[in-house]
Amino acid sequence: MGLWDVEQVLGLAPDAASAKAGQGLARVEKWTEAGASDRAVWGLCQGSGKQPYQTAVDLSGPAYKCSCPSRKFPCKHALGLLLLNAAGEVRPADEVDWVKTWMDQRAARADQPERKPGEVADPIAAQQRASRRADRVSSGMAELKGWLDDQVRVGLGGFDQRAYTELSRLAARMVDAQAPGVAGAVRRAAGVVGRGHGWPGELLEELSLVHLIVSAHDRLADLPPSLADTVLSRIGWSTETARVLAEGEKVRDDWLVLGRVIEPDDRLTVRRVWLRGATTGRLGLILTFAAAGRPLDPLPARPGEYVPGTLSFYPGALPMRALLTQTDPRQPAPRPAGLTARQALASYVESLAADPWNERWPLVLQDVRPAAHGEGWALVDADGDGLELLPGWDAWKLLAVSAGDPITVAGEWNRAGLRPMTCWRDDRPVIL
Repeated sequence: MGLWDVEQVLGLAPDAASAKAGQGLARVEKWTEAGASDRAVWGLCQGSGKQPYQTAVDLSGPAYKCSCPSRKFPCKHALGLLLLNAAGEVRPADEVDWVKTWMDQRAARADQPERKPGEVADPIAAQQRASRRADRVSSGMAELKGWLDDQVRVGLGGFDQRAYTELSRLAARMVDAQAPGVAGAVRRAAGVVGRGHGWPGELLEELSLVHLIVSAHDRLADLPPSLADTVLSRIGWSTETARVLAEGEKVRDDWLVLGRVIEPDDRLTVRRVWLRGATTGRLGLILTFAAAGRPLDPLPARPGEYVPGTLSFYPGALPMRALLTQTDPRQPAPRPAGLTARQALASYVESLAADPWNERWPLVLQDVRPAAHGEGWALVDADGDGLELLPGWDAWKLLAVSAGDPITVAGEWNRAGLRPMTCWRDDRPVIL
C-alpha cells in the first residue's frame, strides 16, 4: 500500500459521514503512541470510554483492526490514522506488542500453502456440513410451505394487519435455515406491504414466486439438471468458481459492455456488468462484490466498448452470470442494434419462461425518445410504444443527449421499470 494520499484514503470510506469523521480525527493531538513500520501503521485514539481505542492498519491489504464498537469498515479511527499517515505525521517506530502479534498472525495465515481451486481441506467434513445444511433447508422449506398453505386456506383478507411482522419473522427463519435466497424473496414480499394502492396484487405476485420455489424444491430430483441448478441458486446455494471455470459452458466472442449498475449499502457494494456477444448475440452478466469501503475490481472495458475474451457461464436454465477471461485489450465498438419496446418486452417474457425468478434483464432499445409519462418518464419508440423508467429516475441527461432526436439506450429492466445504463447518439456512447 505504501503511503497513500488523502484522496486514496477517503476512497476507502464506507460513507460520507465516516469520511468526515475520519478527517476530524486526522490530528496529532487525537493520537498517542502512534507509529509506522514497513508493514503497518498504528496508534491509540481516546474515545468516550476510559480506555483509548487500539487502531492498526495492515498496509499490504489494507486490513483494519480497531477496538471501537463501530460496525463500519473501515471505522473512522482507521481512516483518521491513515489520513494522519498520509500527511506525514506518523513517525517510523518498532511495532508494539499488540500490533506485532496481529501482523504475525496475518502473515502466518498468508504463508499457509494454497489449496488448488476447488480443493477441500477435509472432504468428509465438507460433505457432512452440506448434508446438515440440506436438512436445515428442507425443514425451513416445509415450514414456509405450511405457512403459505394456511394463507390460501384462510384467505388474505385483513392480512395487512399482520403481514409485515409475519413475513419478517419468516425471512429470519429462512436465514436460520441457511436459505438466504428465499429469505431475500420473503423480505421483498414484506417490502411491498402497504406500498401504494395496488400492494395486495404485488404481494400476491411475490408470494406466488416464493411458493413456486418451495414447490420446485420439493421436486428437485425430478427437475432437469439445468433447472435444478437454477432452483438451488435461487435458494442460496453457491457454485464454486473452480467448477464454473472447469465445467461451465464457454463462449468466445467480442463482448460489448452494454452498461454497469453499482448498488452500494452499509455492508457490501455490488456491481453488475452486462455484456452482449458481437457474433453470438449471447448475453452475459459479471457480478463483482466488495466490502463497504473497499474498491471494486477495475472494469474490463468501458460501457460502449468491446472486450475480447471467453465467458464461462454458471449452470442454470437461463445461463447469464459468467466469469470473464479477457484475451485482448478492449476495443472501440459501434452503436449496437436494438429492439422496439414490444420486442424488448417479448425477450423478457421469454426469459421468465426459462427462469420464473429472473429479476433483471438487459434491454437495448433502438430509436427511442424520452417522454414524460404521468409523474415519471418513459422511452417511446417510433410505433408509439414505450417502457417506463424506474420511478424517480432523472431523465435530464437522456434529454440532453437526445435533444428530441431518436437514440439507442441500453438498460436493465425489472418489474418496477427500466434503469438506463448507457445511451448512444450516433456511435458515441454516453454513460448514464
